[in-house]
Amino acid sequence: MTNARSRHRGTPEAAPPRRRSRTAPDERVAPTESPTPADRAATAGRAATADRAAAGSRRAVADDRVAPDGIPPPAHGAPGSTDRPGPAPLAGRRAQAARNDAVILAAARDVFLDDPKAPVAAVAERAGVGMSALYRRYPGKEDLLRQLCHDGLRRFNAEAESAAAEPDGWAALTTFLRAVVDADVHSLTVHLAGTFTSTPEMRADAQRSGVLVAELVRRAHESGTLRPDVVAEDVGLLLEGCASIRVPDPERTKQLRRRHLRLLLDGLSAGQAGRAGREDTLPGPPPAADELNWRWRRPPAS
Repeated sequence: MTNARSRHRGTPEAAPPRRRSRTAPDERVAPTESPTPADRAATAGRAATADRAAAGSRRAVADDRVAPDGIPPPAHGAPGSTDRPGPAPLAGRRAQAARNDAVILAAARDVFLDDPKAPVAAVAERAGVGMSALYRRYPGKEDLLRQLCHDGLRRFNAEAESAAAEPDGWAALTTFLRAVVDADVHSLTVHLAGTFTSTPEMRADAQRSGVLVAELVRRAHESGTLRPDVVAEDVGLLLEGCASIRVPDPERTKQLRRRHLRLLLDGLSAGQAGRAGREDTLPGPPPAADELNWRWRRPPAS
Protein backbone atom coordinates (compact mmCIF):
# COMPACT_ATOMS: atom_id res chain seq x y z
CA MET A 1 0.00 0.00 0.00
CA THR A 2 1.46 3.29 -1.04
CA ASN A 3 1.85 5.60 1.89
CA ALA A 4 1.18 9.32 1.90
CA ARG A 5 4.85 10.18 1.56
CA SER A 6 5.14 8.21 -1.72
CA ARG A 7 1.98 9.74 -3.19
CA HIS A 8 3.24 13.29 -2.63
CA ARG A 9 6.87 12.74 -3.37
CA GLY A 10 8.72 15.94 -3.87
CA THR A 11 6.26 17.91 -1.71
CA PRO A 12 7.83 18.86 1.60
CA GLU A 13 5.84 17.70 4.51
CA ALA A 14 4.93 20.41 6.98
CA ALA A 15 6.77 19.94 10.21
CA PRO A 16 4.56 19.57 13.24
CA PRO A 17 4.67 22.56 15.63
CA ARG A 18 7.18 22.22 18.36
CA ARG A 19 5.88 22.30 21.84
CA ARG A 20 7.87 23.78 24.64
CA SER A 21 8.11 21.48 27.53
CA ARG A 22 8.10 22.91 30.97
CA THR A 23 10.46 20.12 31.96
CA ALA A 24 12.89 20.64 29.08
CA PRO A 25 14.81 23.84 29.64
CA ASP A 26 17.26 22.92 26.93
CA GLU A 27 14.54 23.48 24.28
CA ARG A 28 14.18 27.23 24.95
CA VAL A 29 14.14 29.56 21.90
CA ALA A 30 17.56 30.87 21.17
CA PRO A 31 18.03 34.66 21.55
CA THR A 32 17.92 36.78 18.39
CA GLU A 33 21.26 37.36 16.81
CA SER A 34 22.75 40.88 17.10
CA PRO A 35 22.21 43.03 13.98
CA THR A 36 25.13 43.49 11.69
CA PRO A 37 26.52 46.98 10.93
CA ALA A 38 24.81 46.85 7.54
CA ASP A 39 21.47 46.10 9.17
CA ARG A 40 21.89 48.98 11.60
CA ALA A 41 22.73 51.38 8.77
CA ALA A 42 19.66 50.34 6.77
CA THR A 43 17.41 50.74 9.80
CA ALA A 44 18.84 54.19 10.54
CA GLY A 45 18.25 55.26 6.93
CA ARG A 46 14.61 54.20 7.02
CA ALA A 47 14.08 56.02 10.33
CA ALA A 48 15.63 59.23 8.98
CA THR A 49 13.36 59.11 5.91
CA ALA A 50 10.30 58.64 8.12
CA ASP A 51 11.38 61.54 10.36
CA ARG A 52 11.76 63.87 7.37
CA ALA A 53 8.31 62.94 6.08
CA ALA A 54 6.76 63.51 9.48
CA ALA A 55 8.48 66.88 9.84
CA GLY A 56 7.16 67.94 6.46
CA SER A 57 3.63 66.98 7.48
CA ARG A 58 3.95 68.94 10.71
CA ARG A 59 5.13 72.02 8.81
CA ALA A 60 2.22 71.76 6.38
CA VAL A 61 -0.23 71.54 9.26
CA ALA A 62 1.45 74.37 11.14
CA ASP A 63 1.15 76.65 8.12
CA ASP A 64 -2.62 76.27 8.20
CA ARG A 65 -2.97 76.55 11.95
CA VAL A 66 -3.77 79.80 13.76
CA ALA A 67 -0.99 80.66 16.18
CA PRO A 68 -1.66 80.72 19.96
CA ASP A 69 -1.84 84.51 19.90
CA GLY A 70 -4.77 84.34 17.49
CA ILE A 71 -2.83 85.50 14.43
CA PRO A 72 -1.73 83.05 11.72
CA PRO A 73 1.95 82.94 10.68
CA PRO A 74 3.10 84.74 7.54
CA ALA A 75 1.85 83.14 4.34
CA HIS A 76 4.22 81.32 2.01
CA GLY A 77 6.38 83.86 0.26
CA ALA A 78 5.22 86.74 2.49
CA PRO A 79 7.72 88.99 4.33
CA GLY A 80 9.02 87.09 7.31
CA SER A 81 8.41 83.69 5.75
CA THR A 82 11.31 81.47 4.70
CA ASP A 83 9.18 78.60 3.46
CA ARG A 84 8.92 77.79 -0.18
CA PRO A 85 5.52 78.36 -1.83
CA GLY A 86 3.05 75.67 -0.86
CA PRO A 87 -0.61 74.88 -1.34
CA ALA A 88 -3.20 77.53 -0.54
CA PRO A 89 -4.55 77.35 3.03
CA LEU A 90 -7.97 75.98 3.67
CA ALA A 91 -10.92 78.30 3.32
CA GLY A 92 -11.69 77.92 7.00
CA ARG A 93 -8.20 79.04 7.93
CA ARG A 94 -8.41 82.04 5.63
CA ALA A 95 -11.72 82.97 7.20
CA GLN A 96 -10.17 82.72 10.66
CA ALA A 97 -7.27 84.91 9.58
CA ALA A 98 -9.71 87.51 8.24
CA ARG A 99 -11.58 87.47 11.55
CA ASN A 100 -8.34 88.00 13.45
CA ASP A 101 -7.44 90.92 11.21
CA ALA A 102 -10.90 92.40 11.73
CA VAL A 103 -10.39 92.26 15.50
CA ILE A 104 -7.15 94.23 15.22
CA LEU A 105 -8.65 96.82 12.85
CA ALA A 106 -11.76 97.28 14.99
CA ALA A 107 -9.58 97.82 18.05
CA ALA A 108 -7.36 100.25 16.14
CA ARG A 109 -10.39 102.19 14.96
CA ASP A 110 -11.70 102.61 18.50
CA VAL A 111 -8.31 103.52 19.92
CA PHE A 112 -7.32 106.05 17.26
CA LEU A 113 -10.73 107.70 17.09
CA ASP A 114 -10.37 108.41 20.80
CA ASP A 115 -6.74 109.48 20.48
CA PRO A 116 -4.95 109.58 17.10
CA LYS A 117 -1.63 109.84 18.97
CA ALA A 118 -2.17 106.64 20.96
CA PRO A 119 0.62 104.03 20.69
CA VAL A 120 0.08 100.76 18.89
CA ALA A 121 0.51 99.00 22.22
CA ALA A 122 -2.94 100.32 23.12
CA VAL A 123 -4.32 98.64 19.98
CA ALA A 124 -2.75 95.31 20.87
CA GLU A 125 -4.16 95.53 24.39
CA ARG A 126 -7.65 96.40 23.13
CA ALA A 127 -7.53 93.57 20.57
CA GLY A 128 -6.20 91.07 23.09
CA VAL A 129 -3.15 90.11 21.02
CA GLY A 130 0.59 90.35 21.55
CA MET A 131 2.74 93.03 19.98
CA SER A 132 4.50 90.45 17.82
CA ALA A 133 1.14 89.39 16.41
CA LEU A 134 0.24 92.98 15.55
CA TYR A 135 3.63 93.79 14.02
CA ARG A 136 3.47 90.63 11.95
CA ARG A 137 0.58 92.19 10.07
CA TYR A 138 1.34 95.90 10.43
CA PRO A 139 5.05 96.69 10.80
CA GLY A 140 4.35 100.22 12.05
CA LYS A 141 1.62 102.54 13.25
CA GLU A 142 1.48 104.31 9.91
CA ASP A 143 0.75 101.02 8.16
CA LEU A 144 -2.18 100.45 10.49
CA LEU A 145 -3.56 103.97 10.03
CA ARG A 146 -3.22 103.70 6.27
CA GLN A 147 -5.10 100.39 6.25
CA LEU A 148 -7.92 101.84 8.36
CA CYS A 149 -8.41 104.86 6.13
CA HIS A 150 -8.12 102.90 2.92
CA ASP A 151 -10.74 100.44 4.14
CA GLY A 152 -13.02 103.39 4.88
CA LEU A 153 -12.39 104.84 1.42
CA ARG A 154 -13.24 101.52 -0.22
CA ARG A 155 -16.44 101.32 1.81
CA PHE A 156 -17.32 104.87 0.75
CA ASN A 157 -16.89 103.97 -2.94
CA ALA A 158 -18.80 100.72 -2.56
CA GLU A 159 -21.76 102.54 -1.04
CA ALA A 160 -21.71 105.13 -3.84
CA GLU A 161 -21.64 102.44 -6.50
CA SER A 162 -24.47 100.55 -4.82
CA ALA A 163 -26.63 103.68 -4.50
CA ALA A 164 -26.05 104.52 -8.17
CA ALA A 165 -28.29 101.59 -9.05
CA GLU A 166 -31.31 103.56 -7.77
CA PRO A 167 -33.34 104.72 -10.78
CA ASP A 168 -34.28 108.05 -9.17
CA GLY A 169 -31.44 110.56 -8.80
CA TRP A 170 -32.60 112.03 -5.48
CA ALA A 171 -33.20 108.57 -4.01
CA ALA A 172 -29.71 107.53 -5.11
CA LEU A 173 -28.09 110.48 -3.33
CA THR A 174 -30.04 110.11 -0.10
CA THR A 175 -29.51 106.34 -0.04
CA PHE A 176 -25.79 106.91 -0.35
CA LEU A 177 -25.72 109.52 2.40
CA ARG A 178 -27.62 107.34 4.85
CA ALA A 179 -25.35 104.37 4.19
CA VAL A 180 -22.14 106.34 4.66
CA VAL A 181 -23.39 107.98 7.84
CA ASP A 182 -24.33 104.61 9.30
CA ALA A 183 -20.92 103.19 8.31
CA ASP A 184 -19.22 106.11 10.10
CA VAL A 185 -16.62 106.41 7.37
CA HIS A 186 -15.92 110.11 7.85
CA SER A 187 -14.92 109.79 11.48
CA LEU A 188 -11.68 108.31 10.21
CA THR A 189 -11.25 111.14 7.71
CA VAL A 190 -11.64 113.82 10.34
CA HIS A 191 -9.40 112.21 12.95
CA LEU A 192 -6.67 110.50 10.94
CA ALA A 193 -6.13 112.71 7.88
CA GLY A 194 -2.52 113.75 7.55
CA THR A 195 -1.19 111.17 10.02
CA PHE A 196 0.27 108.90 7.34
CA THR A 197 1.56 108.96 3.77
CA SER A 198 -1.01 107.85 1.24
CA THR A 199 -0.24 105.34 -1.49
CA PRO A 200 -0.89 105.66 -5.24
CA GLU A 201 -3.72 103.16 -4.87
CA MET A 202 -5.33 105.28 -2.16
CA ARG A 203 -5.04 108.40 -4.27
CA ALA A 204 -6.65 106.60 -7.18
CA ASP A 205 -9.53 105.47 -4.96
CA ALA A 206 -9.90 109.01 -3.63
CA GLN A 207 -10.21 110.35 -7.17
CA ARG A 208 -12.73 107.63 -7.87
CA SER A 209 -14.80 108.72 -4.87
CA GLY A 210 -14.91 112.28 -6.18
CA VAL A 211 -16.19 111.07 -9.54
CA LEU A 212 -18.86 108.90 -7.92
CA VAL A 213 -20.16 111.68 -5.67
CA ALA A 214 -20.18 114.19 -8.52
CA GLU A 215 -22.30 111.80 -10.56
CA LEU A 216 -24.77 111.30 -7.71
CA VAL A 217 -25.08 115.06 -7.29
CA ARG A 218 -25.54 115.54 -11.04
CA ARG A 219 -28.36 113.01 -11.15
CA ALA A 220 -30.01 114.55 -8.08
CA HIS A 221 -29.94 117.92 -9.84
CA GLU A 222 -31.49 116.38 -12.94
CA SER A 223 -34.30 114.94 -10.82
CA GLY A 224 -35.26 118.49 -9.88
CA THR A 225 -35.18 117.72 -6.13
CA LEU A 226 -31.67 118.86 -5.15
CA ARG A 227 -31.36 122.60 -4.85
CA PRO A 228 -29.32 123.99 -7.77
CA ASP A 229 -26.60 125.71 -5.71
CA VAL A 230 -25.37 122.51 -4.01
CA VAL A 231 -22.04 121.12 -5.23
CA ALA A 232 -20.34 117.78 -4.68
CA GLU A 233 -17.98 119.26 -2.08
CA ASP A 234 -21.00 120.21 0.04
CA VAL A 235 -21.68 116.50 0.41
CA GLY A 236 -18.29 115.96 2.04
CA LEU A 237 -18.91 118.71 4.57
CA LEU A 238 -22.37 117.34 5.30
CA LEU A 239 -20.90 113.92 6.07
CA GLU A 240 -18.21 115.39 8.29
CA GLY A 241 -20.88 117.25 10.24
CA CYS A 242 -22.76 114.05 10.89
CA ALA A 243 -19.55 112.24 11.88
CA SER A 244 -18.78 114.89 14.50
CA ILE A 245 -21.84 113.78 16.49
CA ARG A 246 -20.68 111.25 19.08
CA VAL A 247 -21.99 110.23 22.48
CA PRO A 248 -20.83 107.34 24.71
CA ASP A 249 -23.65 105.04 23.58
CA PRO A 250 -22.96 103.84 19.99
CA GLU A 251 -26.63 103.14 19.26
CA ARG A 252 -27.67 106.56 20.46
CA THR A 253 -24.89 108.07 18.34
CA LYS A 254 -26.37 106.40 15.27
CA GLN A 255 -29.86 107.71 16.11
CA LEU A 256 -28.66 111.28 16.55
CA ARG A 257 -26.69 111.17 13.32
CA ARG A 258 -29.70 109.95 11.38
CA ARG A 259 -31.80 112.69 12.91
CA HIS A 260 -29.24 115.33 11.96
CA LEU A 261 -28.96 113.91 8.43
CA ARG A 262 -32.71 114.17 8.00
CA LEU A 263 -32.56 117.86 8.88
CA LEU A 264 -29.72 118.36 6.41
CA LEU A 265 -31.57 116.53 3.65
CA ASP A 266 -34.53 118.86 4.11
CA GLY A 267 -32.10 121.72 3.62
CA LEU A 268 -30.76 120.14 0.43
CA SER A 269 -34.19 119.85 -1.09
CA ALA A 270 -35.02 122.43 -3.71
CA GLY A 271 -38.64 122.48 -2.50
CA GLN A 272 -37.55 123.80 0.88
CA ALA A 273 -35.61 126.72 -0.57
CA GLY A 274 -38.70 128.47 -1.91
CA ARG A 275 -40.67 128.44 1.32
CA ALA A 276 -41.72 131.74 2.85
CA GLY A 277 -39.18 133.26 5.22
CA ARG A 278 -36.25 131.27 3.82
CA GLU A 279 -33.41 132.48 1.70
CA ASP A 280 -33.41 131.16 -1.83
CA THR A 281 -29.61 130.91 -2.11
CA LEU A 282 -26.89 129.65 0.16
CA PRO A 283 -24.57 132.26 1.67
CA GLY A 284 -21.01 132.51 0.42
CA PRO A 285 -19.29 130.71 -2.44
CA PRO A 286 -19.42 126.92 -2.53
CA PRO A 287 -16.49 124.97 -1.09
CA ALA A 288 -13.66 124.00 -3.43
CA ALA A 289 -11.89 120.67 -3.51
CA ASP A 290 -8.53 122.21 -2.52
CA GLU A 291 -10.10 123.70 0.58
CA LEU A 292 -11.17 120.28 1.82
CA ASN A 293 -8.00 118.38 0.91
CA TRP A 294 -5.63 120.47 2.99
CA ARG A 295 -5.69 118.02 5.89
CA TRP A 296 -4.17 115.26 3.77
CA ARG A 297 -1.05 117.31 3.11
CA ARG A 298 1.52 116.20 5.66
CA PRO A 299 3.92 118.90 6.84
CA PRO A 300 7.48 118.46 5.55
CA ALA A 301 9.75 116.49 7.85
CA SER A 302 12.01 118.76 9.87
